[in-house]
Amino acid sequence: MAKESGGSLARISRRVFSVAAFAVSMGGYYGGRLAGTAHAGTVAAGKGKTGMSAFDFEFVSIEGTPLRLREFAGRPLLVVNTASFCGYTPQYAELEALWRAYKDRGLVLIGVPSDDFGKQEHATSAEIKAFCEGFDVSFPLAEKNVVSGAGAHPFYRWLAAELGEGALPRWNFFKYLIGRDGMPRGTWPSRTTPMSAEMRKAVDDALAAKPHV
Repeated sequence: MAKESGGSLARISRRVFSVAAFAVSMGGYYGGRLAGTAHAGTVAAGKGKTGMSAFDFEFVSIEGTPLRLREFAGRPLLVVNTASFCGYTPQYAELEALWRAYKDRGLVLIGVPSDDFGKQEHATSAEIKAFCEGFDVSFPLAEKNVVSGAGAHPFYRWLAAELGEGALPRWNFFKYLIGRDGMPRGTWPSRTTPMSAEMRKAVDDALAAKPHV
């Protein structure tokens, strides 16, 4: 009986492993498809629909202190929702490279860890921070946030109001460039790498724009 029980447990274990492997593979498949389906490229200039700007919002930093966007008023912001266990996680290295290349010219880069897609983020801020140290991340990080759906952080709900629900992140490492005036200038999906020519040109253009506070 014990032998039969052990065989049954082994079969169950193999089945659970197979189901888990299938779920992971499908998550990667759909993640890859969704990664390229958001609005990409520049956003038409305008005064906005809400009467608000990005500088009206704030996050809590990974260290637990206020991260008020108004402190960066007049500077372009690149806001990226991140995750530690995603196929796009190596983009942390390029984000850090972009930050180091442009921070002295005024760019602010903020990472917003999220567990929304595929449950691919650590549980605690301490774990996230320790993980990011492996990529030598020095740009500001927020604590973990919801970035999609009705329960998204107010900053992302504002993006949805300005650009439409389709502009919300559909996977990890979506990128939002905010101009010196606090309004969206462009959105890019996961597959657009931070150091791509497209992203660098967008950042150059945002930095070249006349300061407006």
